[in-house]
Amino acid sequence: MARLSLNQATVKRATVAEAVEGCVRHGIESIGLWREPVADHGLERTAKLVADAGLRVSSLCRGGFLTATDNRAALDDNRRAIDEAAALRTGTLVMVVGGVQGDKDLVGARHRVADAIAELSGYAAQAGVVLALEPMHPVFCADRGVLSTLSQALDLAERLPSVGVVVDALHVWWDPDLDAQIVRAGPHIASYQVCDWLTPVPADVLLGRGYPGDGDIDLVRLTRQVAATGYAGDVEVEIFNAAIWAAGFDEVIGEVARRYREIVEPVL
Repeated sequence: MARLSLNQATVKRATVAEAVEGCVRHGIESIGLWREPVADHGLERTAKLVADAGLRVSSLCRGGFLTATDNRAALDDNRRAIDEAAALRTGTLVMVVGGVQGDKDLVGARHRVADAIAELSGYAAQAGVVLALEPMHPVFCADRGVLSTLSQALDLAERLPSVGVVVDALHVWWDPDLDAQIVRAGPHIASYQVCDWLTPVPADVLLGRGYPGDGDIDLVRLTRQVAATGYAGDVEVEIFNAAIWAAGFDEVIGEVARRYREIVEPVL
């Protein structure tokens, strides 16, 4: 289980301390943190807590939201996020780039994202942090992510310093060009995240993630493809699901570990 990471979103109602304690209890060596609970606990206190527990921080989520016509405030916030990632000793800041603005200009929004990432990449490089662009399923294009394919994210990662990509199973599994893009992504993969796509899709599609093995994604095939690129980083289990959030933290973390051992680990 050396490469398993619990993404904090999977136990959304847990404090940083509760999530860290759960990882230690179940033999999980890495945790993916989110900025809001880290801020609640305190950045320096969180860094010390994780280090004292012997854990790695696989990623910090999230930067991004860079589609506004005036991005000055967002750029400042993203610089703070880069500093936070460095303070937590993670080299990966997950970037959810933002959705279409009120003007409905999807093409313009994508151009603004590209310009903002280019501006931030130098600052990230100086901090030793990779901006990990997360392409998102097209259903989230309006409100969360105008980068919808791995190809679109790689077009930026291949030409900018300190920019990589997130391969999140939920967001990329549907892509008819996925096989070729995974090969292309190889040296640029900064994070690999797993969960499953549940059907029927809930009213809030954001919450349609399940434990690995409970849905429609061939995670064995996808994991084998990612491993074949030489990716040797952590594998985060990231689940947004109201029923899982309502369950006990220990039960959820234990189930995450079990599914990882059964489905993901054998093909890494």
